[in-house]
Amino acid sequence: MSIHITAKNGEIADSILLPGDPLRAKFIAENFLENPKQYNDIRNMLGYTGLYKGKKVSVQGTGMGIPSISIYVNELFRDYGVQKAIRIGTAGAIREDVKLRDLVIALSASTDSGANKIRFGGRSYAPTASWRLIKAAWDIAQAKGFSPKAGPVISSDMFYTENPDDWKLWAKFGCLAVEMETAELYTLAAKYNREALCMLTISDSLVTGEATTPQERQTTFTAMMEVALETVVS
Repeated sequence: MSIHITAKNGEIADSILLPGDPLRAKFIAENFLENPKQYNDIRNMLGYTGLYKGKKVSVQGTGMGIPSISIYVNELFRDYGVQKAIRIGTAGAIREDVKLRDLVIALSASTDSGANKIRFGGRSYAPTASWRLIKAAWDIAQAKGFSPKAGPVISSDMFYTENPDDWKLWAKFGCLAVEMETAELYTLAAKYNREALCMLTISDSLVTGEATTPQERQTTFTAMMEVALETVVS
């Protein structure tokens, strides 16, 4: 066991999905995995392992923000030997051409977080995804008839900012959407020499003000879930 995960050795698969919402982890386990078994409930951050198309897969909630996902990903990589991790989350669109419910594959993640400034002694680091997972996810999404968008995202430390127009600068420099975890996942994957990818569903738009409901975010973003599962077992 690790500090925040109660699984025993062998109870977590080499390949894992990482939704921020633990109830999304529960939904995936109950609706996509065969014979799912819960291995974690500390702080209600639910984790499950089951089979997807005959292959062992885990799904673990990570909470919101870089500090929270950092705890779980460090323990999953370091203590449980996870090799492939795909974050499946929600994001806010910051460009007009990114629409509600669009599927976004995050190639890289800029951030306003201080985590990497601390880690790298004030220097900048460019967190990027695994090319193999990028290509697999793109090909799988296309084969399923989806039209994903691929590009950089911004991992923000602040949900409620002092400047409500902060996102416009990131959009000007090509970021597609804002979320809160990807930069840390990609950084830790590089540190531990693991594969990582982030797939996002657009849940709201800072451009238009449109938004989905909490229930929709938990249970209806199934295109992202299906593509992520196919990718992580590929």
